[in-house]
Amino acid sequence: MSTISTVVFADLTGSTSLYETLGNERAAAVVSRLTQWIGEIIQAHEGRVVKKLGDGVLGVFESANQAVFMAGEMLRSHQSHLQRWPESVRMEIRLGVASGEVLQVDGDTYGDAVNVASRLSEKAGPSEVWVNDVTAVDAGVVPGIRFRKLGEFDIRGKTESQMVFLAEWRDVDATDMLTMQAGLSAAAPLNDSQLGSIRISWNGTTLEFSSDEVPVQIGRANGMQLCVPDPRVSRVHARIDWHQGSFTLTDQSSFGTWVLFEAGETAVPLRRDSCLLHGAGRIALGMPFGAGAPVLSFLVSGSNMRLQR
Repeated sequence: MSTISTVVFADLTGSTSLYETLGNERAAAVVSRLTQWIGEIIQAHEGRVVKKLGDGVLGVFESANQAVFMAGEMLRSHQSHLQRWPESVRMEIRLGVASGEVLQVDGDTYGDAVNVASRLSEKAGPSEVWVNDVTAVDAGVVPGIRFRKLGEFDIRGKTESQMVFLAEWRDVDATDMLTMQAGLSAAAPLNDSQLGSIRISWNGTTLEFSSDEVPVQIGRANGMQLCVPDPRVSRVHARIDWHQGSFTLTDQSSFGTWVLFEAGETAVPLRRDSCLLHGAGRIALGMPFGAGAPVLSFLVSGSNMRLQR
């Protein structure tokens, strides 16, 4: 019998390098312990573990609110664990969450929401929770979570692009410009009405992106909209989003990102957090300015943000 449920797919990142470092037997033991812990967290928050898929765990919840709350609690707890773990065994968790009609057959779960949750986890960065628009609406106000719109994405298996939100679980200042509270209504418009553009230059090349072309991924991996093939740059290093009339830069890297605005004297350091981009400035990837880092230049137009002088 089909039901409306919320599906959670939790996936480990870095397991491939773990097997290379520790060998198959030891790495498999580490992965098994971590996926077992993920399953226990799901069950502790009233979810059901459907199955484990190698380095991933599929769970299902009756409540979208409870599923998103669980995801935030899981990542907070995991971050505290990582601080105590040796570098060689550290693996991040990324989650995709989707609500919709699912079918339960012999203990397994099938349906569109399963597919979407899996695809969202693939697109999410380390320690991120990506959710579909139905989940963002149905979840309501989730303690410790703010939803931020990432834009529309093509999801494999879906004929139309899907609106996707980031469930931000990190402690950040409650500012309307950076975050969107979870209390969304189904009738609320999901598109920012104002248009903007950002021009990014690096190594003699200039690219321009309008606000309806974001998010823009920056990194050294092939397939990034802005590929910077430098060893100091992470494969998926940073992302530029458009939210409530402003561009936001989010660091997703191992070594950090620094932003220096044209009118400023001190660079803004980012370590897995975000800042609003306004006016003109420069972005250093992987190392601070002056340390030989690859440096991008940016120029923003059409944003709600105004340069403070």
